[in-house]
Formats: sequence, structure tokens, C-alpha cells
Amino acid sequence: MILIVDDNQNNIYSLKKLLESKDFQVDTAESGEQALVKALKNNYALIILDVQMPGMDGFEVAESFAGYSKTKDIPIIFLSAVNTEKQFITRGYESGGIDYVTKPIDPEILLLKVKTFYNLQENNIAMRRSQQSLELEVQGRREAQVTMRSEIDHFHLMLEALPQIAFTLDADGAVTFVNSKWYEYSVSEKVFPVAHQDDHSILMEFERCRKNKRALQLEIRIKNIKTGEFRYHLLRMSPVFDGKSIKNWVGTFTDIDDQKKVEKEKDEFLSIASHELKTPLTSIKAYMQLLERKLRTNEENAEVNYVSKALSQVEKLNSLITDLLDVSKIDNGKLKINKKRGNLENVINNAIDTIIQTHDDKVKISRHGFIPDIEIPFDEIRIEQVLINFLTNAIKYSPENNQVIVTTFVDETQVRVSVTDFGIGIPDFKQDAVFKKFYRVEESSLQFQGMGIGLYICSEIIKQHDGTIGLSSVVEEGSTFYFTLPLN
Repeated sequence: MILIVDDNQNNIYSLKKLLESKDFQVDTAESGEQALVKALKNNYALIILDVQMPGMDGFEVAESFAGYSKTKDIPIIFLSAVNTEKQFITRGYESGGIDYVTKPIDPEILLLKVKTFYNLQENNIAMRRSQQSLELEVQGRREAQVTMRSEIDHFHLMLEALPQIAFTLDADGAVTFVNSKWYEYSVSEKVFPVAHQDDHSILMEFERCRKNKRALQLEIRIKNIKTGEFRYHLLRMSPVFDGKSIKNWVGTFTDIDDQKKVEKEKDEFLSIASHELKTPLTSIKAYMQLLERKLRTNEENAEVNYVSKALSQVEKLNSLITDLLDVSKIDNGKLKINKKRGNLENVINNAIDTIIQTHDDKVKISRHGFIPDIEIPFDEIRIEQVLINFLTNAIKYSPENNQVIVTTFVDETQVRVSVTDFGIGIPDFKQDAVFKKFYRVEESSLQFQGMGIGLYICSEIIKQHDGTIGLSSVVEEGSTFYFTLPLN
């Protein structure tokens, strides 16, 4: 908006019409005092100021404008028909004017000057606003950097206070921070601790997880540089995401060596106890079978029923001891997998027949899917053991519904076998733990018997076949357990 200041109404009217014809917004004032009041209230891009006015003349008005922060930068064009001498023109510029125009006025020249100074002022205002915006942004970024640095320092103090070895990595895997515990196992913050030659490579395992954008969890032995002792640690490395990309990684080494020693002693005890129980149990089973055959020669003997029930319990105990022996073999790396090319469909059918024969007639096992008549490399005995475990669990945990579905699917690289039941189901947050040793879902542990090692053995068997194992489940709707085997 342009402000015209003149005590002559005719001059105001003619100037206003001239400027409005070029689409300028115009405001007017008939005295210096009125102009000053308006300038402090409104925002003007240009002031056209008459020099010769009663009361405050144009020079005094301009000098007053220069004393206020809001008006000091507004460009002023002086207009005068009387004071046309050099001394007045000079005073006009000294008072803060940017131009001094004498009457009579050439309308085109005045419009050209108005347009030029108006645009310059608009650009200056826009630049000042941009500058203020940039200053605010810079200030905001500085404050954010200070806050971020404070948070990072606080985070590093927390990592420093941890009893574990703690460290952070950038998105590419370069170490950016380590706490003091790190130097018990490494001579440099840039070098990972030395792992035992029989264990996994830390860098290779991390690179595999980094490419898949997944967290790493690994039990590994690392060397204490002071004692030279290799101690078991649980390595965890978790990605920190910024949107869909990884910003950095946070990792810890937790010393679990004492825990591993206790587990080893427990496993050794289980191994010895299982072996020692196996021999007398085999003899008991043999004598019970002989007794049952002898009693069956006389159909009137009621004791034969008791002997049959005793044999059933002996078989359960034998199965439990066999599982404990398998766990012992797994922990000692002695579980042998004898792969031979065979037909998986035959193994599936044998497992289904075994379950049907050992359970009552209410069990209904449906077969879905199709397996081509091909042979794949696998251990038939161990895979049948996995299938029987899946089927037994499906029936055990479906007391109200004995319907079970066995489904197979084959693609170019692998075959997938799944067993679906319609039983009690497993909560989402507990599904990842069901394949761990001795783990049992709390909701079912009181209602159903078991030690929680069957699925652990199954997972180890499938791992040694280079396959995958997993499940999907909905509480009160049922579960689907599956495994895959590579075709080659």
C-alpha cells in the first residue's frame, strides 16, 4: 500500500487516481501528524510526501519516520512545487528520502519511479522475512543439535553404566561408540573382540542381518585379552530405523559363561541319567511283554488288562527317555542325520497310519495338497519323528476337536509340510519361544502333560536338514505347525 501525504485535497485526489489506475492500493493523510499515526498502525511499501505543509513540513515528517523502527525503512518520495532549489533537494535526501520530485510532475516518470521503489521495497520486505525465517530455522536447528547432543551424551552414560559390553554402529556397520567393558576383550574401539575359531564369525553374521534389516542374536565365545580365556557371551545387535532405512545399530555382549557351565552340567546329568534308565527300562519292558503273552493264553485272566496299561506307561517313559537322549545328543553335537534319497509322501503316510493306530477312532486326519513322485535327500526316521510329534500335539491340544489336516506344497526349491489343528491355540507373544528347550506355554502346562522338549528336537532335526520350521496360531481357533525341506 502507498501513503500519499499532502495538505492539498486536489493534489491528493489527482495522485490517488493516477496510482489506482495502475492497480496500486492507496491511503492518504492531510498532515504530517496524521501521516505519522497511520504509518505506525499500518504497513506501507512507499510514502509520497509533500514538502510544503502547515505544522510539520515534509522534512520534519521524514525525520520523525526515521526515529521509529517500524517506519525507518519505508522509502519516501518528496514532492515539491516551491522548494526546488539544491539546498532543499539535499535536505530531502538527508531527511531519509530516496527521491525528490519537483512539480509540475510528469505522470509517466512518477509512475515509473513509484513502481520501481514499490517493487524494491516489496523485495526488501520479502528478503527480511526470509532472513528472519532462516534465522529462526538456524536457531531451531542449533537448539535441536544441543538437545540431540544432550540425549546422545545421556545415552552414552547409560551404556557406560551397563555391566555388559555395549557399543553402537553406524548404518554401514562401523563402530561409533564403545563403553569401558569393551576394552577387556578388544585392544581398539574399531576392532571387534576375537571369537573362538569354532564359533560363527561376528562380522559375517552381522553382514547377513544388515542386508536383511534384521536383529542379530548369537551365542559366541570371545577372548578376554587379560586372561586369554574364551568366555561365552550372548551377542545382540538391534537396528534403529529412521522410516524404512536403518539409521544405526545398538549392540551388547552379555556374559553367559557361568550359565552355560550350569547348563552343561545339567545336560551331562540328563545324558547320564537317561543312559542309566534306558537299560533297566528295556528289561522291564521285555519282562512285561512276556508276562502279557503268558496271561493272554488264559482268556479268563483279568490281570492282562492291568499289564497292558502298565506296558503303555512303560512305553511313555521310554519315549520320554529317548527324547532326553536326543536332547543330550543335540547339545553335544552328536545327533546324527543320515540323509538318503527317499519319497516323502511314503513317510507322511506312515506317520499318519501310526497315529491312527495308536489313537481312538474319533481322530480324523485329512490329507491336502499334492507331492510329485520325486525323491529328495532326507533322514526318513527323523522326519517321521517330526511328523509324529506335530500330529500328536495337534490331537493333544485339541480335546474338543479331533480334526487334523496335513497339507503339502512344493515349489521349485523346497517342499513344505504343515499340520493344522482346531484346538486351544498359542498367544502371539509366546509363539517364538515354543521351539526352545524345556519351554511350555503357561496356559496349557497345567492341563496337558509334557516336558517341552519335543518341538525343540524337531527344530534341531529340521535345521540339520537345512530347512525351516515355524507356526501360525490364533487362540481358541487352532494352530498350524510347518517345516520345509530343500529339494536338493
